[in-house]
Amino acid sequence: MKIAVIGAGAMGGAVASGLLNYAKDKYSLTVSNPSARPLEILSAEGATVTNNNVEAARDAEIVIVAVKPWIVETVLTEIKDSLDYSRQTVVVIAAGLTGLQMMEWLRKDGADEPSLLIAMPNTAVSVAQSMTFIVPVHASQSVTADVTGVFDFLGETMVIDEAHLPAATALASCGIAYAMRYVRAAVEGGVELGFKAAVAQKMVVQTLRGAAALLSIDGAHPESEIDKVTTPGGITIRGLNEMEHAGFTSAVIRGLKASVK
Repeated sequence: MKIAVIGAGAMGGAVASGLLNYAKDKYSLTVSNPSARPLEILSAEGATVTNNNVEAARDAEIVIVAVKPWIVETVLTEIKDSLDYSRQTVVVIAAGLTGLQMMEWLRKDGADEPSLLIAMPNTAVSVAQSMTFIVPVHASQSVTADVTGVFDFLGETMVIDEAHLPAATALASCGIAYAMRYVRAAVEGGVELGFKAAVAQKMVVQTLRGAAALLSIDGAHPESEIDKVTTPGGITIRGLNEMEHAGFTSAVIRGLKASVK
């Protein structure tokens, strides 16, 4: 299957790099971008590259548009006349835009409605550990399955409705930054406790891997896992209670709600 990725910035580049590294035998990838440096990197990894969006999109079965939200309309308008909606699918990676808007931008006189989906991965696509949400704006089950299959190579995928996309984005896309901030805070604490920063980071990262692995087991719940660690009068419950006194849980919830706004 031929895939075009239009935009090789932080997200488009991560998607392209992830596909090149984890699904190279499955897909043929073309990437377009106005600046040359990202294309040089992706070309070395095996992508066909161009600075012409129309050229990139013309022969692709799936066209992934991964540009800044304010550029999406320009790109969709630019490429739509070269697309054959009977055989090509458009996937847009951009926050803050509605499916209705994008369907209107893709509309062509006398042409069928395009197959359009919104995808919202996070930057962990580059290491095949993304939590990606797929919103079928106007797509059949088979088309949705094809697009979901692409992102399955890059981590976990979940098909959701558009109404839940802002909240899902806060949890998993913004959530990458929140997780990084916890890691940074824990590393700083480790330095104060006497470890070098690189050593503390290694400890914290492996600890998070372990926590994630425990929670990936069917039926696992964070409170049950916490109970296994918190002995009566012990040091773990003291630490947890100090964090709660400082508003840890409330701060996380408030941050998530602010991201949805």
